[in-house]
Amino acid sequence: MTKTPVRSKLLAKPAALAAAMSLLVVGVGTGPAAAAPVEAPLVAPTATSDATVTEPLTNLSHLDFLLETVPLAALEGHTTYELEAQPSAQAPWTYADKNADGSFRRVGGGSLDPATGHWSQGAYNADDIARTAVVYLRHWQQTGREASREHAFQTLRSLTFLQTTTGPHAGNVVLWQQPDGTLTPSASPIELPDPSDSAESYWLARTVWALGEGYAAFKTADPQFASFLQDRLHLAVESLKKQSLAKYGSYDVADGTRVPAWLIAGGADASAEAVLGLAAYAKAVPDDMLANTALTQLTEGIAGMSSGSVGQWPFGAIMPWNKSQTLWHAWGGMAPAAVATASPVLDRDDLLTSAVRDAAQFTPQLLVAGGPDNAWSPTPGEAQIAYGVDSRVQSLVATAKAGNAPGLLEVAAITAGWFFGANRSNAPAYNPATGTAVDGIERDGRVNPNSGAESTIHALLTMLALDADPALKAKALGINKTVSTNGLSVVEAESGTIGGSGSVVKPTSAWTGEANYSGGAYVTLEAGASLGFQLPAADQERAVYPIVNQGITPSGTTGWSANRTLLGTTANGEAGAQGITEAAGKLSPLSLERALPAGAGNFLGKSTGTVVIDALLIQPIISAVSVTGAAGTSTLYISAAADTRVRKVDVPRGFTLRQQAYDASGKAIRPAQASIGEDRSGRVTVAPGGFTMVQLVRK
Repeated sequence: MTKTPVRSKLLAKPAALAAAMSLLVVGVGTGPAAAAPVEAPLVAPTATSDATVTEPLTNLSHLDFLLETVPLAALEGHTTYELEAQPSAQAPWTYADKNADGSFRRVGGGSLDPATGHWSQGAYNADDIARTAVVYLRHWQQTGREASREHAFQTLRSLTFLQTTTGPHAGNVVLWQQPDGTLTPSASPIELPDPSDSAESYWLARTVWALGEGYAAFKTADPQFASFLQDRLHLAVESLKKQSLAKYGSYDVADGTRVPAWLIAGGADASAEAVLGLAAYAKAVPDDMLANTALTQLTEGIAGMSSGSVGQWPFGAIMPWNKSQTLWHAWGGMAPAAVATASPVLDRDDLLTSAVRDAAQFTPQLLVAGGPDNAWSPTPGEAQIAYGVDSRVQSLVATAKAGNAPGLLEVAAITAGWFFGANRSNAPAYNPATGTAVDGIERDGRVNPNSGAESTIHALLTMLALDADPALKAKALGINKTVSTNGLSVVEAESGTIGGSGSVVKPTSAWTGEANYSGGAYVTLEAGASLGFQLPAADQERAVYPIVNQGITPSGTTGWSANRTLLGTTANGEAGAQGITEAAGKLSPLSLERALPAGAGNFLGKSTGTVVIDALLIQPIISAVSVTGAAGTSTLYISAAADTRVRKVDVPRGFTLRQQAYDASGKAIRPAQASIGEDRSGRVTVAPGGFTMVQLVRK
């Protein structure tokens, strides 16, 4: 389990999903609602200034502000590098609340006891300390800034103090620490594992991330400190060997699907962050068999969580949790980045395929559905946070490099534009003048203006990636608004018309144990009953994915038709063995054999047995997201078709289209000649399962 924040900044699996499907927004402001799902006309481009592009985006001021000097004293099982000579280290406060005057105050997790000065969780936590170290390490390596080297050194010392060094839990990590340096192994409310160093965890995985990158950075600069980090990395990996990695090669079953049993805390998400550190370490020490073996095993496990395809939900995503086949979340979504980073280190091109499918097929669908929502469970939902956005950017950049897929950088630019205003609030989420980043943006555009450690860290990781690639940086800075999206949408089952024996059911909780009922309700039909919908007409074909909670035992089928033409059937049951999941059955979007024809709106499902229907996912065969800014308007067209498609768009007089098509792996293909019809419409060609970037150029 990941840490469950009292202030609901970061979701836990599954507790927070069971509790709510949105962030708790503290002190929100209002913002405009999301744009209507229509394609916008293209407008003429302008230029991003050279001065803007050359100025660094990475500003560490706010992260520096979050840092505190923490007193340390040796205790049983906990010490750090040169503790006697330096009885303190540095750690970031967990949260930062925005004051009325625009300043920030540092806040711990949970409630504060004025008598002791302790927080019910703690002031600092290993998750944020580890990732803060990664920011300073990368900044030091990228810029040579000595202050960043010192902050990296001190936060790594702080992190290793939290690592347990003796006893049965050696190698594991305590999560929380108080302002006076006291450790809090058991927080309130209780988090699992409890105590926090009693088993492997997300914070152990992130510790491996920081230790691996730390060793690589200090190997030459400070060999003695690097040797200490190496010892602590070995201690962490030895702990993993006794826990999840002891199951390497074995598989569990989740709703009839075979899933790797050796992922850290059951997650490709946690495992991915460990892999980032192990890959950095393995490049520096290629003959370390302990680390290389762990790197290989974890990367194989992550790749094994790849799911779906262009025409099957979740469209190639690497799923984060082996206990659910239908819950994807953006936070901790570094799995493609990890696989893409590790693949060349291991010389395993076979593993790269999963990262390419996630980056080139799933992520574009995420953007056209409204952006990097914090979760699809299985319908898109929740707020959007910097952690999720950065995870997509890091994954796109790493996969573009490893897969020689330049098209993924086009997608990365649009994704990174979230920080500059291409989000539901239509306002910047990151301020390069101060280094602050908002703690979240709700689906209705409301903003959480606070700027805690996690949001700051992941905004800075994206800024470091942009600063390292001037061309990508220029593209991202040219985007500050999402004009429109026309992608995956949801039609609730309870909005349909029930024919025969059936009813709308509102369960006590929308959470099933592995997914959420969309809208908090579903429809139950008995044999012979039907559920009809009148869908808005569209000018193109659309794929329809009925979301059915399939039981384990057979229960007939549901036939789905449009205007009395059968489009396909879905099984009401036969979900497969429950296995390790927390609920019997599987709430899942199911594919039909044929698409809903253009212009068709009458859609009907008729069942031969008892069935639970949650919603319909509607996907245009050619989806699109349009963004604008200093560089003008660009539109990304994404295909869910098995053949090449051509889409008409309006072109202002005096301009023509510039388009570049990419295949389903993000590699460039020769675009069709742009053509302008007498009606001033341009033809955009989109490859099967691929995407095309379109811009206007003056004739």
